[in-house]
Amino acid sequence: MDKSREAMKVESFEAVASLNITDSRGNVRERSNITASKSYSDGTEKRLIKFLSPADVEGTTMLIYDYDEGQDDMWIYLPALKRTRRIVSSEKGKSFMGSEFSNADMSSPPTEDFDHRIIEENGDHYVIESVPVNREKQDEYGYARKISTINKKDFLVTKMDFYDSYDEHYKTIIIEDTKEVSEGKFIIKHMRAENLINDRRSEIVMSDIRTGTQVRDELFNVSALGR
Repeated sequence: MDKSREAMKVESFEAVASLNITDSRGNVRERSNITASKSYSDGTEKRLIKFLSPADVEGTTMLIYDYDEGQDDMWIYLPALKRTRRIVSSEKGKSFMGSEFSNADMSSPPTEDFDHRIIEENGDHYVIESVPVNREKQDEYGYARKISTINKKDFLVTKMDFYDSYDEHYKTIIIEDTKEVSEGKFIIKHMRAENLINDRRSEIVMSDIRTGTQVRDELFNVSALGR
């Protein structure tokens, strides 16, 4: 699990992305954003997601600090209120911008927040069960257990199945496409979340990906989110 997490940490990148939300009747809402990410020598990865359209979400910005150890930090800037607020632990399992992804899905949680075990192994993949270490972590992430399918060759996750406290399988995230930006380092280009309860699905698709860019440190300042 540590190797899988490390494979997704790249030096820096910038991209244009779309978040497409499809309801049970097939109606689609599209939200576009720009994403920037940068990794630091202490293992911290900082990520900014700023929405460009439609008008009702324009300017909404999420800032994420992923730490090697310990709880990550998240903030959101709400242009209608002209203020930035921290996303507290109890909100991390909630919907990301009205989609089937959660706020927590936008980060890479520390492996020590879960008890992991291999429940199946075949020629190409590991299937790993991850259970939050306590009820507090379960409430934070919004699920009671997660089943991840991981490619043995590059340690990339290809699918994640999520189960609630009643052991009901309620959501699946499928990694449709990735981009290798350097040896053993990858960016997710396309992922899809399927809600098995309400028959909704959401997709994040990245385009115009630029890697190794000189991303400015001040871009990740909490006080600069509204600028």
